[in-house]
Amino acid sequence: MTLHLSNADARRVFLAKQGLSRPRGALTRAGLLELIETVGFVQVDSISTVERAHHHILFARNPSYKRAHLTALLEKDGALFEHWTHDAAIIPSAFFPYWKHRFARAQATLAERWRSWHENGFETYVDHVLQRVRHEGRLMARDFEQDRSAGKRPAGGWWNWHPEKTALEYHWRTGALAIAGREGFQKVYDLTERVIPAHYRASEVSEGAFTDWACTSALERLGFATHGEIAAFWDLVSPEEAKGWIEANRERLEPVLVAPADGGRPRASHAFAGSAAIFDALPAAPARLRVLSPFDPLLRDRARAERLFGFSYRIEVFVPAPKRVYGYYVFPILEGDRMVGRIDMKADRKAGTLDVRRLWLEPAVRASAGRLDALDAELARLGRFAGVERTVYLDGWRGG
Repeated sequence: MTLHLSNADARRVFLAKQGLSRPRGALTRAGLLELIETVGFVQVDSISTVERAHHHILFARNPSYKRAHLTALLEKDGALFEHWTHDAAIIPSAFFPYWKHRFARAQATLAERWRSWHENGFETYVDHVLQRVRHEGRLMARDFEQDRSAGKRPAGGWWNWHPEKTALEYHWRTGALAIAGREGFQKVYDLTERVIPAHYRASEVSEGAFTDWACTSALERLGFATHGEIAAFWDLVSPEEAKGWIEANRERLEPVLVAPADGGRPRASHAFAGSAAIFDALPAAPARLRVLSPFDPLLRDRARAERLFGFSYRIEVFVPAPKRVYGYYVFPILEGDRMVGRIDMKADRKAGTLDVRRLWLEPAVRASAGRLDALDAELARLGRFAGVERTVYLDGWRGG
C-alpha cells in the first residue's frame, strides 16, 4: 500500500526529523549530544559573516545552545568527532565504526589522486608527517614551516596545498589522524587513538552492516527519501548501493508519494513500513521566525528543499560578484513550516552591530508589521549570540 503525503505533512515530517520542531528550554551538554545524534551531523564551515555554520545551525534549533558544550563534547568527552560527510562535519563518535569504511574507501582513491598533484616524494612526505605527529603530538599545518625552510621538502611540483598539508589531510581522510581541536579555525591534528575514545574505536562492522546502517540511519533522519537522497545524506554509499539496499529491504519499506510545493506530480519515495502513524505523531514546527545558516541541513539537498518548500536557494560565495542574484552569503528565513525569504547581513564586531544590507521576501509573502517585528526580534537574538549589541538596517535594506 502506498502512503500519500501532502506537501504540508511532508514539510512537517522533515522539519521534525531535522530537529527544528523541538520546544525551546535549556539545552544541556547531554541534550546537545542527543540533538546532534538526532540530526546526524552538523556541517563545519570557515565563513563567519555572522557566526560559523555549526554554531548557527545549533542555535537555530535551540537558542540556549552554548558553544562551550560543543567544545567539551569534541575535545574533552570525545563524544563527537570531526570528519567528512558531503563536507567537513561534526559527527557523533558512536558512528565512528562506520566511518572506518569511509577511511578504507578513501585510502583506495586519495593516494593515487593526490600523488598526481606531486611529481615525486608523496609517500616519503606522508610517512614523515605521520612520524612527527606520532612523536610530537598535536600539530597544525603551520608547525611544518620549519621543515620547508630547512629544505626537507622533496623535490617536485606541488599543488595549491603545500606537501605537509596534503599529507595531514590524507591521514585525516584515511583515519590515521583525527582533529583534536582547532586554534582560530586551523585544524589541530593528532593520532586517532589519542583523540577518539577506545570504546568507539574498538567496534568493527562488516561491509554489509555498514551499507545497511548508512541507508537505514539516513532514511530515519529524512523520514522519506529517494535512493539518491538516501545516498547523499551521509555521502558514505553510492546511489547504486542505496538502490540495492532498497531492493534488498522491500519488506521493511513502503512506497510514498510526496506532494511537491508547486502542486505538480508527486515524487515517488520510500519510508519505513508503518510510517503513517509515526509521521502523524510528529509535532508541527513552531510558528516563530528563524534565520537559518546557509549550510543548515534542512537545505543541504537543494533539489529536495525546492520540491518541499518551493524555495530556490544557492550559496553564491563562489559566484563572481557581478553575477550574484542576491549576495555573497545570504541567510534563508524560516517561518513556521515555510521558507519566507532571505536576508543579506554581516556582523561588524568592531562597531558592535549586525548590519542588514537587504531583505528579500518570497513573492507570496507580505512585509506585514508583525512579520517585520518578528524578524527584528530574531535578528536581536542572533546578534547577541554573535556578540554584537544592536541591529542596524542600512539604506535600501527593503529594496525598491
